[in-house]
Amino acid sequence: MAAERRAPAPSAEGRRFALTGAVQGVGFRPFVYRLAHETGVTGRVWNDAAGVTIEAFGHAAALDRFADRLVRDRPPAAVVDAVAVESIPPEPAAGFEIAASGGAPERRVAIPPDLATCPDCLRELRDPANRRFRYPFTNCTSCGPRFTIALGAPYDRPATTMARFTLCPACAREYGDPLDRRFHAQPNACPVCGPRVEVRDAGGARVEVPDPVAHVAAALRAGAVAAVKGIGGYHLACDATSDEAVGTLRARKRREEKPLAVMVADLEAARALADLSGAEADLLASAERPIVLCRRRPGAPLAAGIAPDSPLVGLLLAYAPLHHLLLADAGRPLVMTSANLSDEPIAFEDDDALRRLRGIADVFLVHDRPIASRCDDSVARTIAGRPVVTRRARGFVPRPVRLARRFLRPVLAVGAQLKNACCLARGEEAVLGPHVGDLDGLETYAAFEGAIARLEAFLALRPEAIACDLHPLYLSTRYARERAAALGVPLVEVQHHHAHAAAAMAEHGLDGPVLALAWDGTGLGADGAAWGGELLLAEPGRFERLATFRPLALPGGDKAIRDPWRVALAALRDAFGDAAPLDALPLFAEVDRAERAVVDRMLAAGLNAPLAHGVGRAFDAAGALVLGRPRARYEGQLALALDNAAHGHDGAPYPFDLEPGPPERVDLRPAWRALVADVVAGVHAGAVSARFHATLVRAGAELVRRAARAVGRLPVVLTGGCFQNARLAEGLLGELDGAFEVYLHGQVPPGDGGLALGQALVADARARP
Repeated sequence: MAAERRAPAPSAEGRRFALTGAVQGVGFRPFVYRLAHETGVTGRVWNDAAGVTIEAFGHAAALDRFADRLVRDRPPAAVVDAVAVESIPPEPAAGFEIAASGGAPERRVAIPPDLATCPDCLRELRDPANRRFRYPFTNCTSCGPRFTIALGAPYDRPATTMARFTLCPACAREYGDPLDRRFHAQPNACPVCGPRVEVRDAGGARVEVPDPVAHVAAALRAGAVAAVKGIGGYHLACDATSDEAVGTLRARKRREEKPLAVMVADLEAARALADLSGAEADLLASAERPIVLCRRRPGAPLAAGIAPDSPLVGLLLAYAPLHHLLLADAGRPLVMTSANLSDEPIAFEDDDALRRLRGIADVFLVHDRPIASRCDDSVARTIAGRPVVTRRARGFVPRPVRLARRFLRPVLAVGAQLKNACCLARGEEAVLGPHVGDLDGLETYAAFEGAIARLEAFLALRPEAIACDLHPLYLSTRYARERAAALGVPLVEVQHHHAHAAAAMAEHGLDGPVLALAWDGTGLGADGAAWGGELLLAEPGRFERLATFRPLALPGGDKAIRDPWRVALAALRDAFGDAAPLDALPLFAEVDRAERAVVDRMLAAGLNAPLAHGVGRAFDAAGALVLGRPRARYEGQLALALDNAAHGHDGAPYPFDLEPGPPERVDLRPAWRALVADVVAGVHAGAVSARFHATLVRAGAELVRRAARAVGRLPVVLTGGCFQNARLAEGLLGELDGAFEVYLHGQVPPGDGGLALGQALVADARARP
């Protein structure tokens, strides 16, 4: 009898999966390990400098199931940018293993940003029966510090500042168990083997107390100012409900009026202080945990000095176990502001913090886990129901921006003078460094150099081109020129507003051309003048200036930005000549007559009164006139106040003219005359502000429509610092919606904090034939 014929067994196959993105430090390898066992796949997984690599073996059906779930079921904190799959020879592997990390020819950013404390770790923190009860450094693969403790890639414990802490047997078991949520959680620790907190007094001497967190919380309740070491640096903290404590902090920090951020424990506590929209609540509770600008709830128990004369408050939720403990023990919202004097970078190294913060802090809450990379808190707000990041740092850095084009060579872009952040771009990724700030002092400039050096080392990248702003006096430009000469690589100088447009294009994957409304304070133009109210026809490698605003004189140069009454006087002299009704305006009752006469002579003679086309300067003039405020304590203060004043008001635009070009020019002289008439007549400031905003919205929309008739209906990008103003941005989105595809920034700041991304894109485009 013939033997029964059986179907041949399916043959084994091999596949290699190379994943890039935020796939290290988020529990990706244990997830792969479990997935392999569930799908019957053998092989191995390891971290490398580009991301995660998997070599999987099994029958085709099993490998298909494995591949199908690999991205779909990934851990919540993982971000997979790309998966490259190739066939490899099958191997008779006995099982699936997590192999030692390896290198790669080209490093990619695979380390995620720092992650807020997850619910599981928070439960342990509050459980008296848990061995991590009240342990300020509790974390797992879903949460905890990442970028700020990383010394290099791949992201493994020996390449972090946790290398100095030897795991105890219990933590070692967790770290080595692929089925444990702390498997290869690089910051894993407990009270037995991990970092510890301690208290220092105002002079820096150690204070022995049984519970350091409880001790500092008691000091905060009593009105003290505390320096608290966090994840990316030190905060200065005080009782946010105490006028006296907030006043003391402001006086010592030399921060007169700029708003202070307030930290709360959870969304319930946030809702007690602010009227939150759904989008704002989602943004507050996101893994990035930025400071979110929200509208303060009437009667909220906050000190008046938190945000003087502003209905907004910057809230953030606790994002580290230490914060949760401190807030619980203090029993009230706490100011959490960057630990520095005004205009200095945030302190992050212990000796430096004790030196620089002496005389500001009454008590220090410190710990012995070093911070490798300084990283301030990010800031965001919602515009048109969508999040817009205005300061990109902790929680977002070093997450790369995926590009629609592949860069020909690695580019370093160094940003601008204000709100500086660098960018390294290579392949299909651009990595923005953390917010550094304004490059006005030696400390900040050193932080700028350090941020570039750290990011280059982190990516093992040597720039083959360097991009910077056109302005020759920017310290970032000087750095770029010296660095390019030292490396012998090309220097690409990029016009400021072209860079803004390119940053928006890069974020949204637009190849161009686009119509870019690039509105900000000032930036050096291609003709040597100060631009800032531009409509550009922009592509990555070139631009054409289609329209701008009639310029305003800045008597005294930069002094006019600090004293915006000077810009207001310039606007009125331009609109009225000698007939300007100065004495009828409340603003000029606050200005010394002799000083006003000096500025008038400067305007008449054109002496030290450069012309500027910036919409930001128009906001300064309007804010001074409408609100009767002659001075600004920080950049953009009057524009923010004007936006806030308009809340709840509507009004028709003021008249304006369009002067023929090229470029066309928006002439606001009719608007200034009508605005002054309203102010003199005693019209409510909110109504006047609403009309001024409506004027700019109508002018911008009209410029876009007129340009489209000449060049076609192209995508429109709204970029530049003025589009951090929600009323302005939402107004233009509403005016242009339906007729144009309109793009506003989201993950990349619209202001100068995103400028380096655009510089990099332009530098790459100019290198192409």
